Amino acid sequence: MSSSQDTNDAAQKAKEAAEQAALPYKWTQNIGDVDVTISVPGNLKGRDLNVVITKTSIKAGVKGQDPVLEGDFPKPIHVDESTWTLETLGDGSKELSIHLDKVNKMEWWAHVVTSAPKIDVSKITPENSKLGDLDSETRSMVEKMMFDQRQKEMGLPTSDEQKKMDILKQFQAQHPEMDFTNAKIS
Repeated sequence: MSSSQDTNDAAQKAKEAAEQAALPYKWTQNIGDVDVTISVPGNLKGRDLNVVITKTSIKAGVKGQDPVLEGDFPKPIHVDESTWTLETLGDGSKELSIHLDKVNKMEWWAHVVTSAPKIDVSKITPENSKLGDLDSETRSMVEKMMFDQRQKEMGLPTSDEQKKMDILKQFQAQHPEMDFTNAKIS
């Protein structure tokens, strides 16, 4: 990678970090779910909050005030598996903690709500996720998807395309009398 590419990546990462830090909430994700935290005054109780979670959107904040987080999810969630709690922190302050269970457990979200700035999901590495927590079949599927995404970004064949080319080469080697110069592979 060239140093100008490194500089561009660093500048993009810094811009992304600044955009995410400016949000009135913090969020993290792994391949299966998203967790959002919102700081709230320490004197509030759960009944003082307004949290509405649907399959495709969220609205969260203090009753009587503009929502801190409001908008449409990039992808649907399982409402019955999603929760929110009000937690008291060690310093006496409180935090609204929202857990969202993704319907599609095979893709990263670029943002919690579509109106928020995006993060570059292609830079997410398995170490950032709980890839090790997945069963072996799901894990290998996620790793294959990530490999194929990187291959596409570099203009290289995906694992499936590579497999087809290898089968064709093997067939050509076994049948040298056949001409494959104009063969289209799909």
